[in-house]
Amino acid sequence: MSESTPFSQQGVSQQTLSELAAAMSDAPAPIYQRVKQAIIGQIRSGIWQPHQRVPSESELVNELGVSRMTINRALRELTSEGFLIRMQGVGTFVAEAKAYTPMLEVHNIADEIARRGHRHSSQILACEAQVADAEQALQLGIKPGDTLFYSQIVHFENDVPVQIEDRFVNPATAPDYLQQVMNSATPYAYLMRIAPLTAGEHRVEAISASDTQRQLLQLKEHEPCLLIHRRTWSGNRVVTSARLVYPGSRYQLFGRFTSHG
Repeated sequence: MSESTPFSQQGVSQQTLSELAAAMSDAPAPIYQRVKQAIIGQIRSGIWQPHQRVPSESELVNELGVSRMTINRALRELTSEGFLIRMQGVGTFVAEAKAYTPMLEVHNIADEIARRGHRHSSQILACEAQVADAEQALQLGIKPGDTLFYSQIVHFENDVPVQIEDRFVNPATAPDYLQQVMNSATPYAYLMRIAPLTAGEHRVEAISASDTQRQLLQLKEHEPCLLIHRRTWSGNRVVTSARLVYPGSRYQLFGRFTSHG
């Protein structure tokens, strides 16, 4: 590796390992999930910086007292999710924070529909407090078993369904979320007012609609859907994790970018 590489090859200090061990939650959750949460917490808080070498599998096994299989799974998933970069024969490093393209900016669906000169309406199917499971807790940065807020809303454009919104909300960032959703066309305005958006991430995939989704979106059999996984932050705290399902025949992503190279 050349001297100009941004990745630090310095060894991991005992302090780094001790801080990670201290960050491990004792909440009831699979151990690999707890390892992932602890590492993500170190990255999100800025304790682990981009390009910094992270502990090896052996170091993590010895410090955390868990199996190599558990550590391998946690590191593998964190790599696939973009938090880490694993370089064969060199080590594992914190990945550079990803930039988000204009195509993936967060907008209010009611405003998008209004800009097209159409009428927005919505139907609330669920609006309640729930107990977070391990995956939901990981997405929101809370502990399994903690309370979260959940809402499911179908959005319509001129009375035609165009989106199913399943949203999980961190109560610490939006304590009045349930009451606000029941009195508002969309959660967007309240969330932007109470916890202004500072960062976001999207993951987009094509899916086959379930029977329930097909019914809610009034789809024909075998019609595909577009699924957007979205998380948003205000400061260093996750505000929401949402699954947005669109009919493939009624929605498209559009964006424009300018090269700065």
